[in-house]
Amino acid sequence: MKSTLPSRLAKTLVALVLTSTSLLSAESPFIGRFALTIPGGGAGWLGVEEKAGALSSSILWGGGSVVPTAGTKIDRETLIVTRTQKNKEGKVTTETLTAKAEGDTLKLTTVKHNAEGKQMGQPAEFSGKRIANIPAKPELATVKYGEPIQLLNGKDLTGWRLLKEADNGWSVVDGVLQNRVVKAKDKHFGNLRTDAEFEDFNLKLEVRTQENSNSGIYLRGIYEVQIMESFGKQLDSHHMGALYSRITPSVSAEKPIGEWQTMDITLVDRHLTVILNGKTLIDNQPVLGCTGGAMTSDETKPGPIYLQGDHTNVDYRNMVLRPVVK
Repeated sequence: MKSTLPSRLAKTLVALVLTSTSLLSAESPFIGRFALTIPGGGAGWLGVEEKAGALSSSILWGGGSVVPTAGTKIDRETLIVTRTQKNKEGKVTTETLTAKAEGDTLKLTTVKHNAEGKQMGQPAEFSGKRIANIPAKPELATVKYGEPIQLLNGKDLTGWRLLKEADNGWSVVDGVLQNRVVKAKDKHFGNLRTDAEFEDFNLKLEVRTQENSNSGIYLRGIYEVQIMESFGKQLDSHHMGALYSRITPSVSAEKPIGEWQTMDITLVDRHLTVILNGKTLIDNQPVLGCTGGAMTSDETKPGPIYLQGDHTNVDYRNMVLRPVVK
């Protein structure tokens, strides 16, 4: 009788490999999404996932977009993530992030090396915290709202202030909140925020783009709904109505430059709905983390509405917020 031991052994080994692979995401303290407080105090985000036994990750580092990393691995009890950046001369800088887990907290260190492998500056320490699972999709038809709050009085900037010290391009003209930016080396224009802070809400407004407008509406100071002059362009996660670099609109609904456009934005239980000019671009979709330029990566905190004003000209009016009543 022919022995079946080798085949049984092979099956056992395969089962062990599959089991260890499937348990990687269940047991590893590094699989998941993490809110980062990066060196200097800025908001960042790290997502680590496992598919078919292979690790990959994406990262947000302060401003800009969520981007894939160059490498992800776990060496014993250390997560190692590699980022690469290319400068204008085409030379590549490599940044290595190492992380140790303590419960739901990550203690991280970053160190950079130039194209020749020489260390650049000193290692920097920073921290991360596991993001709680996203709640179930809310039934928006049953959500209750409080009394409407007029965020713009049509006269002046009462109730608003610059996010930080900068040149102020914001003013109210003929009932319209407008931002006018002058391109100059010695000019650095600021973002505008509400004094008041909010949790979940519905926000309705009108916006008018100017030539090459690039602005944004930050919900709770954390999530940016993109405002951009993108009429006639292909769908993109950086175009009008997108959740910047995270959620691409399902349809195009922009109007041509200079026309007033309506926006209806709902944020409930970390789920986002965006309706532009009567068309639903984002339909009650989960938000996986902060976007570039966020005031904080802590999604549990209330925060202001803030309008990006450091890039280009843009106009707003009739901005009304209704807070969710829990």
